[in-house]
Amino acid sequence: MPELNEEGISLISTTLVDHSGIAPTTLYTVPASFTFMPDHVKIKAAGDEGATIISLGLSTALTDFCPNNTLSNLDIANDMVIVRPIPNTTPLKSQVYTAGEIFQVDVTTNVGNALNTYYLYGTLIAV
Repeated sequence: MPELNEEGISLISTTLVDHSGIAPTTLYTVPASFTFMPDHVKIKAAGDEGATIISLGLSTALTDFCPNNTLSNLDIANDMVIVRPIPNTTPLKSQVYTAGEIFQVDVTTNVGNALNTYYLYGTLIAV
């Protein structure tokens, strides 16, 4: 389990995700007696991702944190992007996940490579 950091944002998990197939992959399961507030996900590419599309969020919703994102700017191995909700004219809305809930990435259009690394950042709070 990551180090509890109630004051700021921490690296919560590191997961290898296969973009060569269409499927959800669990990035984190919130432990008992905690809530999790995701902040962003960094994706380090294994190679050219083409028009691979992913979404992020609760395993039953898959888009409640970040809806579809096309990873076409990941052109070579070790390129990295940051995926997070983007504010508009209203305050930035995010989600809070409770104990037992599963935060996942869902590859909805696959053009990419296996072994892309996802770094999930957020705040874990004891309840």
